[in-house]
Amino acid sequence: MNTITTSRRPQTSESGQEPFRIPQEPPPPGHRSRWWVWLIVFIVALGAVYFLYRQYEAAQQAKQSKMMMQPHEVPVQTATVREGDIGVYVNGLGTVTPVYTVSVTSRVQGQIMAIHYREGQMVRKGDPLIDIDPRPYEAQLSQVQGQLSHDEALLAQARIDLDRYQAAFSRNAIAQQQVYDQEQLVKQDEGTVKNDQGLLQNAQVNLVYCHITAPITGRVGLRLVDPGNLVQANSNTSLVVVTQLQPITVIFTVAEDYLPEIQKELRVGHKMQVQALDRTEQNTLATGTLLTIDNQVDPTTGTFKLRAIFPNTDGALFPNQFVNAKLLVDTQHNVDLIPTAALQRNSSGAFVYVIKPGDTASMQTVTPGTTDGNTAAVQGLEPGQVIAVNGFDKLQDGIKVVVRNNPTDAGSGGARNGGARSGSARGTGAP
Repeated sequence: MNTITTSRRPQTSESGQEPFRIPQEPPPPGHRSRWWVWLIVFIVALGAVYFLYRQYEAAQQAKQSKMMMQPHEVPVQTATVREGDIGVYVNGLGTVTPVYTVSVTSRVQGQIMAIHYREGQMVRKGDPLIDIDPRPYEAQLSQVQGQLSHDEALLAQARIDLDRYQAAFSRNAIAQQQVYDQEQLVKQDEGTVKNDQGLLQNAQVNLVYCHITAPITGRVGLRLVDPGNLVQANSNTSLVVVTQLQPITVIFTVAEDYLPEIQKELRVGHKMQVQALDRTEQNTLATGTLLTIDNQVDPTTGTFKLRAIFPNTDGALFPNQFVNAKLLVDTQHNVDLIPTAALQRNSSGAFVYVIKPGDTASMQTVTPGTTDGNTAAVQGLEPGQVIAVNGFDKLQDGIKVVVRNNPTDAGSGGARNGGARSGSARGTGAP
């Protein structure tokens, strides 16, 4: 079969131009390319996967943090509750005050010839300190001695004449009036001799004043004068200051609320122990006894002063030094003692963590009493119980613990050294 192919020439207008063509319809939508849609879908899916992955990581980290905050076993150190004695103290602020402080001045005028002490030297009573030129006073002493010898000779002559006149009067050889006159002359010469003796003693004392010695046993301060200086008699300028250091006292103040119990102990003659501590209240500088209390209460502060005396054999206390004084007023016997570090507090009160059998921590409420900073007396525990003394940032009621040390006693120092009442029961006053 033959196929006839016909071709249609484009029709042209009579003017020879190409005729107008009718536009054909575009292809249907299904035939377009959709690659950009799939790109958007892929990006959204990738973002969703990344978001889910981050959420998973956050959940894992939170789980690990929770496990770290709530460990299965907390390492702790422990102590054992024990029964013992503890002291009740009254705390106060104090100042070290010497028993004697002497500012040495000159009693005579003259030039300083020698200084026999070194700055800060310990001297004993009677040790030489300063020499003042004695020559003017030696010359004055010689003059007085000569005048005394002259007047004593006149007195002796007058007494001889009196004896002769009395013998002559007994024979009626002279008048009685002459005897009376001679008796008065003898008394005049006796008065002159006595006056000369006084001048002699004064000259001797002035000569002694030229050699200044230590009036007390103590420590001398810094040198205030040098050899060659001229000093005046009875001047207010000190030549040297001597301070007694052994023994030494501490004057401290406490609130008037404690006056009755302190007076009660003093009335029965009890020697009340006093400890002098440094500013941090961690180191005991010296231990002494209460000497006396003041005779009045300061109405502006509501406190009264007390004076305690210390042997100070090691020189730990220094004049005008600030100290914290602790006065022992009572001793509590047979109380339960624990380390102060084991005592914890919350809104409900004080508590401790008791280590139960099986190494489990159990929170137990206690009532604190007297404490000395290292040892505390409490109620609510039994001797022999084991309590935690650290690790409280991780401890919880019922949590397992690992004991890192052998249980120890609750501080043996509390029974002998004592402590101050806890809280504000023992106040301090301004020195």
